[in-house]
Amino acid sequence: MAGFWGRRKREEEALTAQDADLARRAEQALVAADERIRTTSDELVFAQAELGDSLTSDLKAALDAVRTHLREAFQLHQLNHDEIPDTVEELRTRNARIVQLCDWAENLLDEKTGVLAETIAKVRRAPEIVAQVRKDAQALEARIPQARETIARLSSRYAETAMRRIASSGDEAAQLIAFATHGADVSERRREAKQNEEANLALETATEAVRRAGAMLDAVEDFEIQALRAESTLADVVADSRGDIVAARTAPQTPEVRAATSALESALAALAPTGTLNDPFAELTELRSANSALDEVIAKAQYRAQNPLPSLAQVQHALDDADRQLGVARGLIAGHRGWIGADARTRLAEAERLRVDVPAMLPAEDTREQALSASRRIAQLASEALQLAQRDIDSARPQTQGWGGDGWGGGGRRGGMGGGDIVGGVLGGLVIGSILDGIFD
Repeated sequence: MAGFWGRRKREEEALTAQDADLARRAEQALVAADERIRTTSDELVFAQAELGDSLTSDLKAALDAVRTHLREAFQLHQLNHDEIPDTVEELRTRNARIVQLCDWAENLLDEKTGVLAETIAKVRRAPEIVAQVRKDAQALEARIPQARETIARLSSRYAETAMRRIASSGDEAAQLIAFATHGADVSERRREAKQNEEANLALETATEAVRRAGAMLDAVEDFEIQALRAESTLADVVADSRGDIVAARTAPQTPEVRAATSALESALAALAPTGTLNDPFAELTELRSANSALDEVIAKAQYRAQNPLPSLAQVQHALDDADRQLGVARGLIAGHRGWIGADARTRLAEAERLRVDVPAMLPAEDTREQALSASRRIAQLASEALQLAQRDIDSARPQTQGWGGDGWGGGGRRGGMGGGDIVGGVLGGLVIGSILDGIFD
């Protein structure tokens, strides 16, 4: 008993210490939150002077929300120290709520001041960014004549369909560079007018225009390498396709193989003659597609030649056999419901579930093998269910040796068949008879 009261006292002391720590945390959180509101308000004033009201509206709204919700925290703190006595549970609940509100306020102000700090840094770095935009635009502008020369040279070698991706890249890059320079000028004018939001927007637009112009000019330089690589790959694919056409003549000549071979021959015939403008990208894509289609149908035809498709008669025969075994198992289990365990009933349920899906597999040739496999699986599950059910019946049958002593009136096994043997023999005969009738029906 002393141990119980000692443990109870220690638990109460620990709970009291936790409540005291929670109260101390609540007071510290209130002081910290109040100080954070004051410092954030000062930061907001300076930010509004530097950025304007539009870029600081999010922080102002967050600060107003924090002030509104912290009024509740201060009211709860006041209730903790008024003249009305409070229970321990009330104090604990109020202090926990105070800590929760203060943590929320700190997190919200951290998030908004972080975003504002990035905006301020961007505004302060604006002259540096504008100078970089002008420098990049000047460097890109010097590349435009070379890009136009490259486009003209490639246009004499490749078809118009291949050149569409870069045909106007030089002119578009020049427009983007001019737009970027104009955006930098607008950003400087807006910043001098203290319109920082518009200045930032113009600067971001100019930076993006420079990036896009550089990407276009890089694409012109990369196009020639990509086209040469495509031509080299196209030559390899042409050689491979011709070998596949020769191999297709020895493959099983199914309608699919003949059609795919004809499509590949047409794709080879459609290639641009040597010395004419061509589109290596489109030709490579079309030839690869025809080549892959031929490989696929040849593999399918060879597999079918090695694994002939079962006929509908074979599948139907297997399904009829499965139905017979399923019927026998279903009848035996239905006739001995109280004797059959979960294993036999589970096998039967799985077999019946598979049986429902088989008719949908029969018409299509692609699923006929699945239908045959499913039919055999149904027969196997039904056979397992039948064996398990018979085992359950045998184990549940009474195992007495005779009625009223030894044998029939005292004979037991020496005098003749006992009563238990008679019942077991009758039941066994009925079960075996039903099984045989179902199988050989």
